[in-house]
Amino acid sequence: MNQGDKMSPVLRVCHIAAEAISSAHGYRKNIPEAPERILTNTINEILFPVEIKAARSHKTIVAYRQTLRGTQFSQFFSRGGAFCLSTKHHGRLGERKTDVPICQDQYYHHSCGQPRHSDGSRRLQLQPLQNQNQPPHFQESRKPKTGILMLNMGGPEKLDDVHDFLCRLFLDRDLMTLPVQSKLGPFIAKRRTAKIQEQYSRIGGGSPIKKWTTMQGEGMVKLLDEMCPETAPHKFYIGFRYVHPLTESAIETMEKDGVERAVAFTQYPQYSCSTTGSSLNAIYRYYSSRGERPKMRWSVIDRWPTHPLLIECFSQHILNELEKFPAGKRDDVVILFSAHSLPMSVVNRGDPYPQEVGATVQRVMESLQHCNPYRLVWQSKVGPMPWLGPQTDEVIKGLCQRGKRNLLLVPIAFTSDHIETLHELDIEYSQILGEECGVENIRRAESLNGNPLFFKALADLVRSHLKSDEPCSRQLTLRCPLCVNPTCGQAKAFFKSQKL
Repeated sequence: MNQGDKMSPVLRVCHIAAEAISSAHGYRKNIPEAPERILTNTINEILFPVEIKAARSHKTIVAYRQTLRGTQFSQFFSRGGAFCLSTKHHGRLGERKTDVPICQDQYYHHSCGQPRHSDGSRRLQLQPLQNQNQPPHFQESRKPKTGILMLNMGGPEKLDDVHDFLCRLFLDRDLMTLPVQSKLGPFIAKRRTAKIQEQYSRIGGGSPIKKWTTMQGEGMVKLLDEMCPETAPHKFYIGFRYVHPLTESAIETMEKDGVERAVAFTQYPQYSCSTTGSSLNAIYRYYSSRGERPKMRWSVIDRWPTHPLLIECFSQHILNELEKFPAGKRDDVVILFSAHSLPMSVVNRGDPYPQEVGATVQRVMESLQHCNPYRLVWQSKVGPMPWLGPQTDEVIKGLCQRGKRNLLLVPIAFTSDHIETLHELDIEYSQILGEECGVENIRRAESLNGNPLFFKALADLVRSHLKSDEPCSRQLTLRCPLCVNPTCGQAKAFFKSQKL
């Protein structure tokens, strides 16, 4: 009697499925026989591809990670030989390869392929093989009841995209006003393209923000379908201001998909007219320029600077990074919360951004029980006009001159890595400026990126918003006291008037 004759019908089905997957990928099955009770649960599980390299042949093979009732179990398909999980861990000043945990308390060692316990002190990301710049495959066949439009500035994925990105940015009157902007904007974009392309080439040739937003959206809607069955199925859409997928294209797709309830979900925790305001204005203009009323019922999550899980994420990442400083220096580390600056002309109109960033910092330090001295600093100033300060680079210089040479940079207004973290903080400040100033230790807290707790934060924000039946926050209805942009008032009225 062969092995197949000994199997129960369920066990046989699972093994046939495994053989089919193995055959489809051209690999032979190399899986230890598992208990029937575990294999029975595999039928309804989702398979996640992750990158694996054979330790002997160094050829990429595929593993499928499964989540089985809270336990992660991996099935491997290889051409034989010992193997190890590998990933690129993007650290502060580069990347390195390392063994990757299958779950928090187990990982596969390259010499034997058997699980063993680890100390769980490092949180590393599994690197999906699928193109993360594309929406998750499971979304394609869904007929969504609730669509969540994830709003952000975006960033060029390729060097060839940089010029168009800059051109759209400098033509955005919600972000800045220039004389003869239709002419001057493209001129400035053309002049700056080569410099910005060089910066992107140093961080891998493009922005990873679409990849991270896709991963966050996937994690968010998976949780939402479980948490809120009454508004399911949920589907996320990405709406960038300056690169594809543009906000307008995302709205078209949502309308075609037949979304009933649309949530405009800003990915900026702290509200500014220049960021979230610009994206909301784009949604309003989409309909007003067409003279159409939305087919969907719109509402907006316009700010979330003190959400408890957001604060917990930031606190967690800060503590993780503080542990990497020498023990004798740890208490002396100055935490620098760095946020994108604003022109003082915007601040003086009454933009709420500075106070909301400050609120995030205050809650984080309360969570950390004020473990270290800290300052809120501002980065990315452009041009000669006055901007909100003090500037991050100037603070680094000043602290070093005063003997404070152990610094931790925390991107407090950015939830995902992009040019301002990977180039400005990691290269310009940590590498170049740090060496010039004689810094002893300078590190950067990891962005929230693929942290599962952050996915939970996003899902909780949407869940609470949907249950509130409120179209927007009370704060959104108040224009800046000295606002000069009439579209802002019209967009605020548009969202406030939505009937849910």
